[in-house]
Amino acid sequence: MNQNLSEKERSEINNAIAELTAFDSMNIYIARKPLSVNEAWQGKRFKTDKYKSFEKDCLFLLPRNKQINPERIAIQLNFSNKASDIDNPLKMILDILQKKYLFNDKNITELKIKKAIYPKGKEGIKIKFY
Repeated sequence: MNQNLSEKERSEINNAIAELTAFDSMNIYIARKPLSVNEAWQGKRFKTDKYKSFEKDCLFLLPRNKQINPERIAIQLNFSNKASDIDNPLKMILDILQKKYLFNDKNITELKIKKAIYPKGKEGIKIKFY
């Protein structure tokens, strides 16, 4: 983002982007490629810079004040590589959702996961709370 923008201008741009991210009342789309575990962690405990950036972007892009039911979640992972593992990015996505919406993932009773193949550059994550 342009360094010369005022704080108010940045806030307005951020709000507009966040509103565009949510495409209806219970569905969220994040236009970021899901990370693999190998890209996210250095060893067992330390987040990579790539994961820190991914987490920051997702927290920014997720809509604020979203009324959610964290018991049942559907996630579609849009990969460009058919060899991508469907379960690889799940923990990171759930951790980010918990951080944004202040719930505990131990309360999730149903988790639906779908993998879809999209062209390179069109990867993303669709999330639905139901």
